[in-house]
Amino acid sequence: MSKILITGGAGFIGSNFVRMLLLGSDHQLVNLDALTYAGNLENLADVERHPRYVFVRGDIADAAAMAKVFAEHRPEVVVHFAAESHVDRSVLDASAFVRTNLQGTQVLLDQSRAQQVRRFVHVSTDEVYGSLGAWGYFTEQTPIQPNSPYSASKAGSDLLVRAAVHTHHLDCVTTRCSNNYGPFQFPEKLIPLMIANALEGKKLPVYGDGKNVRDWIHVADHCEGIKKAMEHGAAGEVYNFGGDAERENLTVVKEILRLLGKGEDLIHYVKDRPGHDRRYAMDSSKARALLGWTPRHTFESGLRQTVEWYVANRAWWQRVRSGEYQAYYERLYGGR
Repeated sequence: MSKILITGGAGFIGSNFVRMLLLGSDHQLVNLDALTYAGNLENLADVERHPRYVFVRGDIADAAAMAKVFAEHRPEVVVHFAAESHVDRSVLDASAFVRTNLQGTQVLLDQSRAQQVRRFVHVSTDEVYGSLGAWGYFTEQTPIQPNSPYSASKAGSDLLVRAAVHTHHLDCVTTRCSNNYGPFQFPEKLIPLMIANALEGKKLPVYGDGKNVRDWIHVADHCEGIKKAMEHGAAGEVYNFGGDAERENLTVVKEILRLLGKGEDLIHYVKDRPGHDRRYAMDSSKARALLGWTPRHTFESGLRQTVEWYVANRAWWQRVRSGEYQAYYERLYGGR
């Protein structure tokens, strides 16, 4: 059993990871989250009183606050999800991305060294590799060539982690993953946005010609990969995780409409995003061979389950869209 500090554990991937560890291991978990717009404690309402779980509200870029968190909780392992992660927001204003993704990561690395954390797992993205042509896959040896302010800030954080390994001999593992989907995803990302809009009879905005290709992975498969990297990854190594599910964005949108019994007349083409990468595809052979990892969900079954979840949990995403979810922390902790 280890005490694990999980940053960004109230977000989409982080909350799924927290739940997986609480229900499938004996680790003690400290969930650290600033509860900015994408952090939602309602994601963990079913486990919030678990005896091995503690929530701490904090900003990873605040060095003094992080020193107190590390000194009080003394984690043995850090799994770092916390990040500003939406490309469109980074195009409008990159400052929060630089602060959280770069400065925040360095603060965590410094505190991990000071408290002699025995493993630091840095959760990154395939977007640091840039864009692919019609053929080929990203491997761990693919040069880092980010094309958006978001991916540039994540690439920078990856390099800070690499520097901590080589300069300070901190035991770090970096994971890079393709596009996630599944329950509790903030409804500004493609799949939940399209599901929610379709359910409300609203237009489904598709960038450009809709032929940008992404490799999709179910969040549960990604979380399992992170767990294996945490437990079995080699210090200083990078591991790619992909779902072997390349799809054009337009194909995904049409399949969502089909599953919901909605017409394609809801599709609305909009001006393409500046610097929109054309194709991502991940080679996960290293993780398969060295970590014994393999995705369990096909895209067809995973998307169907995801659509069913959003249909069944309409109140959750409607609270997110209205902003009501941001009052949950005060309801839960305000009187303490």
